[in-house]
Amino acid sequence: MNLFPTQYSTLSSFALNERIKKAYNIENTTTKLLLRGVSDTYLVTVGSPKYILKVYRNRHRSLDEIQGEVELLNILRENNAKISFPLSDEEGNYIQKFNAGEGTRYGVLFSYAEGKASNNLTKNQIRIVGQEMAFNHNITSTIELNYSRPEYNTFSTIHKPLEILNSAFTEYNYDGGYEYLQLISEKTIKTFDSLDANSFSYGYCHYDYLPKNFHFNEKDELTLFDFDFAGKGYLVNDLMSFQVHYLFQILYGGMSKEDSDDCMKIFINAYRERRDISAEELEAIPCLGIMFWIYYLAVQYRGYDDFSNNYFNQSYLKKWVTWIEEWESLYCKF
Repeated sequence: MNLFPTQYSTLSSFALNERIKKAYNIENTTTKLLLRGVSDTYLVTVGSPKYILKVYRNRHRSLDEIQGEVELLNILRENNAKISFPLSDEEGNYIQKFNAGEGTRYGVLFSYAEGKASNNLTKNQIRIVGQEMAFNHNITSTIELNYSRPEYNTFSTIHKPLEILNSAFTEYNYDGGYEYLQLISEKTIKTFDSLDANSFSYGYCHYDYLPKNFHFNEKDELTLFDFDFAGKGYLVNDLMSFQVHYLFQILYGGMSKEDSDDCMKIFINAYRERRDISAEELEAIPCLGIMFWIYYLAVQYRGYDDFSNNYFNQSYLKKWVTWIEEWESLYCKF
């Protein structure tokens, strides 16, 4: 019997559990789906130890890109970075292959990041994030991976996303929002081009340095995870994405702009304890933030069909545009 073509399947937790037990030679495991998104995330429990199994969407990440993520994480681990790292199976393979309904899908088993995420970071935790980010940048600024990863530049974060999003704003009858994105993009590119970006530190950045992607345990030990969007770009992008967290704290967490600025000062000073960053790089953060917002909106629209973003509608577009407007108001000097 020929199977009807499938666009995006959800792999059985039971079948994945059996595969993990066999491939990694472990017993008494349980596997359950945690999150269905740009990749599917499963929790694998073996008594007390826990692991995370990530099954990639074949339209989101190629095998080459997954190999690049594994390579990057192994380099970071070898250099004592505090990260969740990939685990090899009994045959030394890091990447598992699944013959799914839509074709081949790939998965990687990761160590579990102990602790929990917190939006209300203490001053000590903010210092630790800054120091550990700089530590990682000291590594990722000196390497060249053998496999490909996304590259973050004005084409990939503004021009291409705007092309993708044009139909979204038309579909949801919100032309004014698209006109705003075009206008703010022009201002962003003009301002960014006035900076000496050639002097900026460049390498592999995480590009999603929000508290949802790192845990602190009871001893305030940090573990960074979810390198799905890690790619080549200006390393100050990671400082920018950390500041995105404080926009949300201002809008929804009851934090004042002044207090959020103080937190960023603590963070930047801690970063500078391990790695230098210029004033002009910090000056680029508002521009890079606009690029970040536009890029991730396009990612969500592009993946709409694959993981059922039923929240993606005119109201969601308006909310996202409002966030960009708030970012512009608080940080940009266009």
